[in-house]
Amino acid sequence: MDLHGRDLRYFLAVAEELNFTRAAERLYVSQPALSKQIRALERHLGAPLFTRDPQQVILTPVGEALLPHARTVLEALDAATAAVEQARAAQRSTLVIGMGASPGRGGLLPAVRSRFLAAYPEVTLKLRQVGWQDPTAGLSDGSSDLAYIRLPLPDPGRYATTVVSEEPRLIALPPGHQLAGTTALDFADLLNEPFLALPRAAGPLRDYWLAMEKRAGRPVRVGAEVAGIDEVNEALAAGLGVTLTAAGDIPLLDHGGVTFRPVRDLPPLLFALARRANDQRPLVRAYEQALRAVRDSDEK
Repeated sequence: MDLHGRDLRYFLAVAEELNFTRAAERLYVSQPALSKQIRALERHLGAPLFTRDPQQVILTPVGEALLPHARTVLEALDAATAAVEQARAAQRSTLVIGMGASPGRGGLLPAVRSRFLAAYPEVTLKLRQVGWQDPTAGLSDGSSDLAYIRLPLPDPGRYATTVVSEEPRLIALPPGHQLAGTTALDFADLLNEPFLALPRAAGPLRDYWLAMEKRAGRPVRVGAEVAGIDEVNEALAAGLGVTLTAAGDIPLLDHGGVTFRPVRDLPPLLFALARRANDQRPLVRAYEQALRAVRDSDEK
């Protein structure tokens, strides 16, 4: 039996109002048009749905049998329509991508953007730079939906990460530093050096860039705290300390006589895309999948 949603809505309005005039007003149609539609439905079903007389409209046994099923079908149709609209609205929404570190190396960011928007052209991708005082780049307070970050993260169980790349960690030495003439260093050669440190709010990321795991409990000398690349450049130029840095950041620091040397016994930096672990929104997962596709195609 092929029934249409409009037929069921017309039937339900009359069944609930038990008056064709009031039902027509509720449906914003004329009363003759409604009556014609109900008669067509009755012919289609092969049985009358209403008993009509000048004083009242009464459901027939067939109408009584149809009524609960009509309500169920229309509720399901309304739910389906709402779900479709919600999905369409989500596709027209904005994803905020926090950047605690630049994701633009090797054309990564444009490639991910292109792949994602090919599938979701109505979505707006908004990039926001976040200072180093927040190592989650906005994930922790919800101001970012996803974030390009450097591991490790504080409270790592709260986040799901996709590693994008590994980069060697180098030491950046101020102009004229006594170790600038060496070709490579061990971290033990740096234990007595003053270091530039991230703000304490950076938590484990501060310890990571100070290589606390290599200090065997020895206290670190902090020459200055830095919360961004400009502050690093100023502190290096002033000779306030040395700093570990990623190989990909050399172009941002390579001026004013700064020297970079590899540190042989430090593991590489992990650069990643992160999201909140409990965030399963389709657009968030789709961006994550786009990133993985680009990364995997680059590795082939």
